[in-house]
Amino acid sequence: MADEETGRGAGPDTDKARIARQFIEAIPFSRALRMRLEEIGDGVAVISMPWNDALVGEPRTGVIHGGAVSALMDTCGGAAVMCHPEALAATATIDLRIDYMRPAEPGARITARATCYHVTRSVAFVRAEAWDSDEGRPLAAATGAFTVERARSGEGAA
Repeated sequence: MADEETGRGAGPDTDKARIARQFIEAIPFSRALRMRLEEIGDGVAVISMPWNDALVGEPRTGVIHGGAVSALMDTCGGAAVMCHPEALAATATIDLRIDYMRPAEPGARITARATCYHVTRSVAFVRAEAWDSDEGRPLAAATGAFTVERARSGEGAA
């Protein structure tokens, strides 16, 4: 589980986990959304963010804006690429397709899990899902392509 006081999730304290955490914390938008790294390792990342009144896209219902969900999924995808076993050093989004399946439950924390499932010389491919209180009913699913920048030997290896 995550530490509410620090906003950091528990999990392995590896070089890759630290790099992914720094990646998330370095993005002002991620900090503004109060994203929290929940799990990280071997090409899989789980990141969550709390519901926030400032992120509501439909005031009558209290449903969070889809842009906040897409930012969460994009950040989670990048973190999954960065912790891939091939010791990738950095990444950027090339393409991200998100299918929204239902609105998020007002007031609920939203969590995303991304898996980097294939890496070529220059592109990493990711699948992700986001959910609220019911992990069995995704809010959205995404597929994406991210740039690959490999670590120089001796750098970024866990």
